[in-house]
Amino acid sequence: MEETTAEYEVAQLLPTVELKTRPRITVGAKSDLGRVRENNEDKFEYYLTESETQLASKGLVFIVCDGMGGHEAGQIASELATKTFIDVYLNHPSIEPEAALRASVAAANRFVLDVARAVPSRRGMGTTLSALILLQDQGYIAQVGDSRIYRLREQAIEQLTVDHTWVEDMVRGGVMAREQAETHPNRHMLTRAIGTENDAEPDIFTFSLREGDVYMLCSDGVTNHVSDEDLGRILGEGGPSEAAWKLVGAALVGGGSDNATCIVTRIDSMESV
Repeated sequence: MEETTAEYEVAQLLPTVELKTRPRITVGAKSDLGRVRENNEDKFEYYLTESETQLASKGLVFIVCDGMGGHEAGQIASELATKTFIDVYLNHPSIEPEAALRASVAAANRFVLDVARAVPSRRGMGTTLSALILLQDQGYIAQVGDSRIYRLREQAIEQLTVDHTWVEDMVRGGVMAREQAETHPNRHMLTRAIGTENDAEPDIFTFSLREGDVYMLCSDGVTNHVSDEDLGRILGEGGPSEAAWKLVGAALVGGGSDNATCIVTRIDSMESV
């Protein structure tokens, strides 16, 4: 009885949000070692709640992290980041999604950094983090690193995230052409990552959801070998599970130089409640 009462009291302290729109989705995912790596440093997770209260305030959560560090440290970093991000986001008291997202990224960064400092064999480990939230009729993205999130809308493919890499900064600054950046030897040099600095400032993007949208989160093991044109074609050809398998398969056929991971989510309907 005491535990139930305590939980009730905590619930009363949290603000309530009315559920007005329920996105109905289909999701598929796939991850592969690739043809070169001996362990998979990618990690994906998603959390699909059936609670109307949680659906109204937190929505549906999807995340892909691509670890780095060697000797299985990257695998640990991506594992820690995904779990910490989801736990903190779902339990954050703010009804403002952006505040909850920033706090979740900060917590993931702090946890990975603390473990890296405490365990000598984990020194230097880190991870990218790309998270997508489908909340009522809005989408939210938190982005650190060079994993990516794409949207297929009305057969047009669009990269929603911006890579946090040295070459991307050069392109945006007008110093380097996009074509040159795609083959530059430093194209994977990150300017931001989870667990490598005291602070990891995420990009936060917000946009409206539409019925029929298809969202794809992926590690760079996919985009290294699959063009945006092919991404759009594959995402438009079949359901999410089929698309996820085909995308990872295309990355392997294209070279498989890294772990390849993707989550594909299609919005089947937007139901008014």
